[in-house]
Amino acid sequence: MCRHSIAGVFLVVNLLIPGVQMPINTYIMNFLQFVSDVGFPIAGAVASGIFIFIILKFILATVTGSVHGLKAIIQALDNRVQTMNNDLIKIDALLSHVEGVRPNVDRLAANEGKEDARKD
Repeated sequence: MCRHSIAGVFLVVNLLIPGVQMPINTYIMNFLQFVSDVGFPIAGAVASGIFIFIILKFILATVTGSVHGLKAIIQALDNRVQTMNNDLIKIDALLSHVEGVRPNVDRLAANEGKEDARKD
């Protein structure tokens, strides 16, 4: 690998590492030197790969943020459903006691999360 190809590799590394600042002329000259060393098809493939990598990195960053937000919403909804389920079981037990009917013990036991509490 000659000295100019190494400059092209440094160009690729500098594009992928955030915070590395070089003048735009240096990027252009390094890229043109890289093209002259390895040929246009290979340099185009490297440039396309860098472009795809940056685009996928951006897309995945936004998607993971959305997924974390949806996860929090789903956990909050699950908590509300469990609270409502507990309230229904409590009301069922109180009404069974008031009416003098034996409460459904299977439904009360299922309220602990073993299986669905409602058998409707």
